[in-house]
Amino acid sequence: MEDGAFLVVGLGNPGIEYQFTPHNAGFLAIDRIAGEHNVEVVNRRCRALTAKVRMAGREVILAKPETFMNLSGLSVGDLVDELDLDLPGNLLVVYDELDLPLGRLQVRERGSPAGHNGAGSVSGGLGTDEWWRIRIGVGNEPGVQEEAFRRGKDYLLTPMSKRDLTAIDPVLDRVARAVETVVAKGIAAAMNEFNRREPEDSGDGSAEK
Repeated sequence: MEDGAFLVVGLGNPGIEYQFTPHNAGFLAIDRIAGEHNVEVVNRRCRALTAKVRMAGREVILAKPETFMNLSGLSVGDLVDELDLDLPGNLLVVYDELDLPLGRLQVRERGSPAGHNGAGSVSGGLGTDEWWRIRIGVGNEPGVQEEAFRRGKDYLLTPMSKRDLTAIDPVLDRVARAVETVVAKGIAAAMNEFNRREPEDSGDGSAEK
């Protein structure tokens, strides 16, 4: 991989009430990476909270946009411009994916937003779908989502149960390893290593969606 800055963005909604919701899986991943490097994501830059770490000899900027999910692309676009990054090789975006079961992750080098408004905003802000991404599965049993709907709640914006938090915890560790692999070896190497099912995998101004 080339030298120079690398940007890792996790998508989510700011606010303590959304901290442990499925839609904030990207934020949780950034916090996990920051914790492993003993830094806090607290610096404000381009409408995002950021921190700097070192991976594979490179400066890596960790970022959590404060724009709410639907406007994530505003912050990501500003960060890419300010850091003068060449795409797609210096940007990795991490976000939740309802179509993947809880306990899974998927590394991709491109793709359509597939209904994810945060991903759609990133594509809009960058003017392209050609950006690297890690999708964290947050899909649950249909009954759980249906019950949330009956109660007038959005599953993605409802705090996760203790069981789901337990299930997603090791996935965040895998995401952290996948990010380091992308930075050190590139997207293809990460796809080859992390898109395989592992034995422990269970299935192999307001918040916006």
